Amino acid sequence: MPATVDRALSHAIRAVARPLVGAPGDFDPLLALVGTARYVLIGEASHGTHEFYRIRAEITKRLIREKGFTSVAVEADWPDAYRVNRYIRGRGSDSDATQALDGFKRFPQWMWRNADVLDFVGWLRAYNDGVPDTTQVGFYGLDLYALYASIAAVLGYLRVVDPEAALRARYRYSCFDHFGEDPQAYGYAARFGLAPSCEAAVVEQLAELHRSAAEYARRDGRLEPDEPFFAEQSARLVRNAERYYRAMMSSRVDSWNLRDQHMAETLDALVALHAGRGRREKVVVWAHNSHLGDARATEMGAGGELNVGQLVRQRYGRDVVSVGFLTYDGTVTAASNWDEPAERKVVRPALPGSYEALLHEVGRGNLLLDLTTPGPATRGLEEPCLERAIGVIYRPETERLSHYFQACLPRQFDGVLYYDTTRAVEPMERTGLWERGEVPETFPSSL
Repeated sequence: MPATVDRALSHAIRAVARPLVGAPGDFDPLLALVGTARYVLIGEASHGTHEFYRIRAEITKRLIREKGFTSVAVEADWPDAYRVNRYIRGRGSDSDATQALDGFKRFPQWMWRNADVLDFVGWLRAYNDGVPDTTQVGFYGLDLYALYASIAAVLGYLRVVDPEAALRARYRYSCFDHFGEDPQAYGYAARFGLAPSCEAAVVEQLAELHRSAAEYARRDGRLEPDEPFFAEQSARLVRNAERYYRAMMSSRVDSWNLRDQHMAETLDALVALHAGRGRREKVVVWAHNSHLGDARATEMGAGGELNVGQLVRQRYGRDVVSVGFLTYDGTVTAASNWDEPAERKVVRPALPGSYEALLHEVGRGNLLLDLTTPGPATRGLEEPCLERAIGVIYRPETERLSHYFQACLPRQFDGVLYYDTTRAVEPMERTGLWERGEVPETFPSSL
């Protein structure tokens, strides 16, 4: 798309866009678009925007209440999210939602330890308290970063159900002991021959746990029914994370693909678990646009990368509806570099020639676009142009290079939620650095 705005396209979008005005029926067209789909993928254009978290939660509540959705699967570490799952289902030892989120200590803490997620976790617990166990909603993490926490989860489980197997697992996992719980250090050493690879050990451990799963499930009731699945999925994460950290040292494409394949595999495992119990699973997936918008419609796909959105569409077809979020400007919670403190940063106005700039030019404020309906608007948006992606790091000084990629929006998503000006998500730990963050002049001075 050229830097100058196509007036005809802007007019066509204005004619079909649904204004989002904060009314109860704002998302009725989106629920209609979902129809009978079993997988709703809801993205985000950053990991630190309040509106993305809040609106995503509101849509998910409606999907649970009105469409019978049964699970929320998120771009989060498996063991930490499973702790939340235990809490919302009235299990575990956490007394409230704040405590249930205590597992999310690894950078970026604000991604799940924020005010909007806290409210949503509280809502999930209240909802589950009012329904039978068989219809309770689950909360699960899809990501694979938590290698050492997952090792601890496997060992903790085996010490209860099979102490001898726990000793064997401890021996296999001791391969990682020399790296101070730094998986990247392991990946570097294994990739360049400075230390033995742990690959055979983690594969062997997963195989043993899988062989014993049925037997463990029949044990005397000392553990919750889902614990064998939790442990086996933790062992699967260790296997995949070991491959991922080795791949990081040689190929960005390979490591990205391994990560998204793991997330899709975890989603499949959740569906299979509940299908085996006679429940037809319906899942809402929360992750970044870059994971949930079909990679084949972006320059990522052209470079050999795949993602969850592509894999789920390929497997489940018409049972999938994917929705992206976009914003023009505002503030965002992000870091300047990996493992640095959260800051409240100003998001620069979107670059000319981007989808965000076009939707800003439409002049309707916040809006919902159904991209599945043929017409001049959808056809006009087919021309690839820039789209912004802010992860946990935001570097406005290198905006074009660091945060934009080419995409074809109607092939990437089924629908888009556009919020013109957005604000930073509020971390549960609000540091002085975050409090001192800049606020655009367009924001009210007293909130």
